[in-house]
Amino acid sequence: MIDRRALLSQSSLLLAASALPGTAAAQAHKGTAIRALPPFYADIEHRTFRWFWETARRDNGLVPDRYPAPSFCSVAAVGFALTAYPIGVERGWITRAEARDLTLTTLRFFWEAPQGPEPTGRIGHKGFYYHFIDMITGERFSRTELSSVDTTLLLMGVLFAGQYYDRADAKEREIRDLAQKLYARADWNFFRTDGRKAVSMGWHPERGLIPASWTGYNEGMFVYILGLAAPEHPLPADSWEVWTAPYPHCWRGEGPTRHIAFAPLLGHQYSHIWIDFRGIRDKVMREAGMDYFENSRRSTYANRAYCIANPRGWDGWSKDIWGLSACDGPGDFKLPFKGGTAEFFGYSARGPLGQPDGRDDGTIAPTAALSSLPFAPEIVIPAAEAMRREHGDLLYGKYGFYDSFNPSFRWTDKPLSNGRVDPAKGWYDTDHIGIDQGSILLQAANYRNDFVWKRMQGCAPIRKGLKLAGFTGGWLG
Repeated sequence: MIDRRALLSQSSLLLAASALPGTAAAQAHKGTAIRALPPFYADIEHRTFRWFWETARRDNGLVPDRYPAPSFCSVAAVGFALTAYPIGVERGWITRAEARDLTLTTLRFFWEAPQGPEPTGRIGHKGFYYHFIDMITGERFSRTELSSVDTTLLLMGVLFAGQYYDRADAKEREIRDLAQKLYARADWNFFRTDGRKAVSMGWHPERGLIPASWTGYNEGMFVYILGLAAPEHPLPADSWEVWTAPYPHCWRGEGPTRHIAFAPLLGHQYSHIWIDFRGIRDKVMREAGMDYFENSRRSTYANRAYCIANPRGWDGWSKDIWGLSACDGPGDFKLPFKGGTAEFFGYSARGPLGQPDGRDDGTIAPTAALSSLPFAPEIVIPAAEAMRREHGDLLYGKYGFYDSFNPSFRWTDKPLSNGRVDPAKGWYDTDHIGIDQGSILLQAANYRNDFVWKRMQGCAPIRKGLKLAGFTGGWLG
């Protein structure tokens, strides 16, 4: 049972949060600038970059879903990696030739690997890819789904590579050519073949399309933007209206705290990594009088406010130790906690209760806060510093922040799904997860100098997709 006084406190905190100076929004709308970060943040970025650079296979470009635990490849993590390599070039961590060559290897592999409807021996079907694939062969891992959103994450990285490698040499020309071919091959309407209007979340060769579709507000926004602009298999013209139709059920807050809610913060981050939503608006945002960037700022504050209110009384949460999103957890348990029973989970989406897809078991993910850096640096930078300071090497290692931690889970005799337990400080993950690493690194680059945004502003599919969705204003011009 949620304590009503805590929820009232949460509401008050939300109002207070909205009254804080809109630092992120004010700075971001001034256009490209170089924004400083404290020296310790550069160490986070470098370590996080090294995760991609050192775990990627050089013979096919595949990147593990997680590390150091033995793992299959996540095609979404490959999309983050393709965007991360140019960051390494610009920061002087690797050469352009090194990044170019690994990128070309990756794109060639995804273009040439066999596709088809067979349940085994294939990397994907209809231009889309299985969520998880074998690190060596690229074949479908186990019975995982053909994923519309994870393929979109891959294609975002592919299209970014096509924008970044703009030189006249033969290898960079081939990267640009393959980027366009890979995007054009995707048949977005395959995920609507059962007559539905929305895009299915995935497909299994054994049983067909997944019943759940991408609608409402969550990380699926860029599925529709790329799908609308597709050169060979575009989604129907009214697809953006299908996507936004459930929005009325997603609004939370009043006045300056009003926002389209989705509990896990990743839903407010992923599309924003590659698409600059500052100053551009669709019909919904024009009527709301803000843009999706501002919506993500408010959602970041709402997430933090919930953690400060802490209605379930978890240990270790504070104004600087916060952040709920999809992440690892200690495992599936129901255990006694402070006179009641607490339920814990393994890998799961987490976020404030009372919001769509809300779930709270006391587990905090550093990526939740850090990947909101462009939206609210004034609260994200102190969070990064506090997590590093208060949790030390239990949370921060060779490749930056481990995926998650739970200060309330101190049971040392339970069969954990992952991680380790410190009897005094709680449960700590021991893995880094590629999609969470990627959003930390890429959003830091966007905050510093609009690195990903300014290149993707010139990406024809992004511009076309936004316009077909009804976006106007700002850099779309």
